[in-house]
Amino acid sequence: MSACLMCGCGQSTALFHGSDRLYHTTTKQFSVVRCDECGLMRLDPTPPAEELKRYYPDNYWFAPDQSAASRLEEAYRRLVLRDHVQFVGQALASSTARGPLLDVGCGGGLFLGMMRERGVRVVGLDFSREAAGIAWRRQQVPALAGDLERAPLRAGSFAGLTMFHVMEHLYDPRAYLRAARELLAPDGRLVVQVPNADSWQAHLLGRAWNGADIPRHLTDFRGRDLEKMVESAGFEVLRRKYFSLRDNPAGLASSLAPSLDPMARRVRRVEESGGARLAKDLTYFALVVASLPFTVAEAACGAGSTVMLEARPR
Repeated sequence: MSACLMCGCGQSTALFHGSDRLYHTTTKQFSVVRCDECGLMRLDPTPPAEELKRYYPDNYWFAPDQSAASRLEEAYRRLVLRDHVQFVGQALASSTARGPLLDVGCGGGLFLGMMRERGVRVVGLDFSREAAGIAWRRQQVPALAGDLERAPLRAGSFAGLTMFHVMEHLYDPRAYLRAARELLAPDGRLVVQVPNADSWQAHLLGRAWNGADIPRHLTDFRGRDLEKMVESAGFEVLRRKYFSLRDNPAGLASSLAPSLDPMARRVRRVEESGGARLAKDLTYFALVVASLPFTVAEAACGAGSTVMLEARPR
């Protein structure tokens, strides 16, 4: 049994067991436990690095092709990503820092492409060389392959740094926060988003909650856990947001019908005709729309299925 990364306590209580219900990379069962001292949830035991790599498919990011279904998916992603673009744009506008925006875990770079279209200088970073290459080719975004702690980037050179759904995948998320603080200019802005393990969805769905994403999510943060960790790394939290148009409704739809999730179908290389793909995508989209009222209500109560923080170095 591993120790809690927040408080170091070695005692925990098992909550549920589960496997990879989204991408089907394994049938192995994993345990999610809650720390008896601070309540932080985590996968236990944590898979070693060589094993964990097997649970990340090669095409674990969005990269559109030329099909009608793919063009529809990209249009949808652009629509819902406006929520992220607006939040980050407001954060940068409130800062006196100068420099580019670094997106850690940039994937195919669509978010950074949209920020670049707004006149923001941008840089991407991703573990995957292929994802970084797609960001360069498709979005004209300079992108590096590597991890944040060892990236060849100059200290104090970034006006903003974003990590959307990165922290929950890390063995040592505190190390990434310390690296982020080092890279940010004085009065720079950090924006971090994770699934919220204290959401209504998490409490109602348990192992079926898409935000748990067993076995890729090593830590399941509540809002207060994330805030405490960000502050312990030398940041002051400025804003909190519990609703994401991209993530909250789609997360509920994927929890209820993982077989319809468009990216999961592509990752699993499900064989389907163009018409079948389009029909499934439209059905999934209808489920996302139907999920909106519930996800708006939970977010209004501070219990949305994601939490996004804006912070600055103290």
